[in-house]
Parts: sequence; structure tokens; C-alpha cells
Amino acid sequence: MTKVGLVLEGGAMRGMYTVGVLDILMDNNIEIDGIIGTSAGALFGPNYFSKQRKRALLYNKKYCGDKRFISLRSLFLTGNVVNRDFAYYRVTKELFPFDNDTFMNSGKDYYACATDVKTGKPEYFKITNIYEQLEELRASSAMPFASKMIDINGKKYLDGGISDSIPVEKMKSLGYDKIIVVLTQPFDYRKRPLSKKKRSLVKLKFRKYPEMVNVMFNRHNEYNSVIEKIIDMEAKKEIFVIRPSKKINIDIIEKNPNKLQAVYDLGVRDCKKIIKSLKNYLESK
Repeated sequence: MTKVGLVLEGGAMRGMYTVGVLDILMDNNIEIDGIIGTSAGALFGPNYFSKQRKRALLYNKKYCGDKRFISLRSLFLTGNVVNRDFAYYRVTKELFPFDNDTFMNSGKDYYACATDVKTGKPEYFKITNIYEQLEELRASSAMPFASKMIDINGKKYLDGGISDSIPVEKMKSLGYDKIIVVLTQPFDYRKRPLSKKKRSLVKLKFRKYPEMVNVMFNRHNEYNSVIEKIIDMEAKKEIFVIRPSKKINIDIIEKNPNKLQAVYDLGVRDCKKIIKSLKNYLESK
């Protein structure tokens, strides 16, 4: 029996593109057996298995201008630009409740990729209960200079995008036959090296974690290498890639709900255009 896997890149608020894509996949009853998400991809992906269309778009639009949700004020007061108590716990459990029962009863596999700060290596948390594993999701999306390190079982973690932005190789290793990859950058995007100033900041902040410094210094090479592999795999029809048809211009701390809607709408449009080709890929031997 064919197993279909879905890989979701991060990208902060570019993740609204992913939300739009997921909703169209949902509308077309695309059966997914497992998902690996990194950073924003890890945060928004569970809604696919809970069958909550537009949920991530709606709460981000409602609270994007709320200082309790994501703000420099939160960063100053708590060390986290995305507020832990409000954005993760209150939104998830009270304000826009996540359907944890449907997620848990789906029988699907869900993984969130985070980076082990000590080793600089990716770790893939298997998420079986969203309400009990919000810290793992926070770890996957904890941006290096905008979040505190997340402690899980005595180990410290930060954003999974540092060590594995697009975990397509991990998905392959799990035995999935058909893999759909959702990117949040257009075809011609390549990551640039850190500036001299940013390298100095990385050295200072992570001076106790040399492996983390190394992986952050080399992140552009690893990312660009993975992109080239993805292009090659796509050409060989080994995977199916959905990517933005144009550059997404949006701030990490985006306060304009109309801009969030526009990115979501781009995901919807792009996915509608390729849905027939995707179905052909999934049906092919």
C-alpha cells in the first residue's frame, strides 16, 4: 500500500502560504499518511489531521496586532517574541481550540523538527498529543535571537530550520513512497551567508555551543544543497513540490491581517493550479 508523506518548510509568517495549500489539499481529500513540519510548518501542519480548515489563518489574523500574541514587548518581557502562554497555550486550548481528539484518532504520524543546541543536529519529535506536547512544537519554531532555548527532557532546543529546513530526506528514511513538499520560497530563492555582523552575534550568543555556531554559519550551504536535491528529485518525479509562484514579502512580526490573507490566498491559488498534476503523481506507479 502506498504511503504518502507531506514535508512542510518553515518561514515564520510565510507559513500562511502553507495554510492555504493545506486547505486546498483538504478540500480535495488528499490522503496524507504522515507529516514532518519544521518551525512554522510544524505549527500549522497539525490542522490537517484535525481537519480544521483556515484555523491558523483566522487566529493569526485576529491576534497579529495583539501585544499578547507576538510582539517586541513580549520579547522584552519574556525572552520570546511569540508569547508562550497566550500564543501557544491560550489560543490552542481556549480561544481557537485545536481539535486534539480528531488529531489523536486520525491514526496518522506527525513529526516536528527541532535543533539540539548542544549537537547542532536535528531531532524529530513524534507528536501524538498536541495539548501535552506544545513545548515540542515551541522548540521547533523557537527562532535563535527571538526565543529562549526550550528545555525538553534536560536538552535544549531551538528552531528546526537551523539544522533541517526541509526534512525531505528524513521523510524518505521513514519509508514513504510518495512525498509532497510544500516550500515557502519561490523556485529561484537561495539563502545567503550570514553577514559579518550576524556571525559575530552568533559567536557571542552561542559561545558555549560551538556545534550550534558551526551549523548556523553553514546553514546557507546546507539549505541551498537541499534545494538543489529537491529540484533534481522533482525532475525525476520522485517527489511533488508546491512552491510560491512569486516572492512572499511579509514581516516576521506582521501586524497587517490583510497581508496574512494575501499570502494565504497565494497558497490557495497556487495549489488549485497544480492539484490535477498532484493527483496524477499520487496515482502513478
